[in-house]
Amino acid sequence: MSKLVKQLMMDNLQSRLQDVGDVFVVSLGQLDAQKTTDLRLTLRKKNISLQLIKNALAKRVLAETPLAPALENLSGMLALCWGGEDVVDLAKELNRLAELADFEQIECRGGAMDGSKLEPDDLKKVAKWPTRTEQLSILSGQMLSAGATLSGQLLGGGSSLAGQIKSRTEELEKAGDEATAA
Repeated sequence: MSKLVKQLMMDNLQSRLQDVGDVFVVSLGQLDAQKTTDLRLTLRKKNISLQLIKNALAKRVLAETPLAPALENLSGMLALCWGGEDVVDLAKELNRLAELADFEQIECRGGAMDGSKLEPDDLKKVAKWPTRTEQLSILSGQMLSAGATLSGQLLGGGSSLAGQIKSRTEELEKAGDEATAA
């Protein structure tokens, strides 16, 4: 491969990974061309990119980026995988696909998240985390529950007090009616 072609490939990959903060490195094993195409189409539906690239070129492109730890001590035919809603969404999708019979040869080899290296078994750990949407719903539920509790306590105490005042007023009115009648 000529230097010009290598440089064009590196520039292309660098532009695609410019704003990416998290990446997983996967080995596609012995997937044939048709299954690899099916895998790419499945991932593309979830807005996830899969890029097969020579390790030496990838290491040069990622050298001074937060994604550099992803390729430390790795060898063999590897693919970079990034995208999705967030890193948890990416991990869940890769984990789900690796469990399917068609793609059981997919193996996570590592990755990088926020500038730190991920080990191969970290994919399954990250896949168990709640996604960003789930985290936001949990947080909003926790924020609203405190207000609902406070409101219930204020209304509960207020209604008790109002009930006591009403019964005392009725008692006084009844006593006043009896005193007037006598």
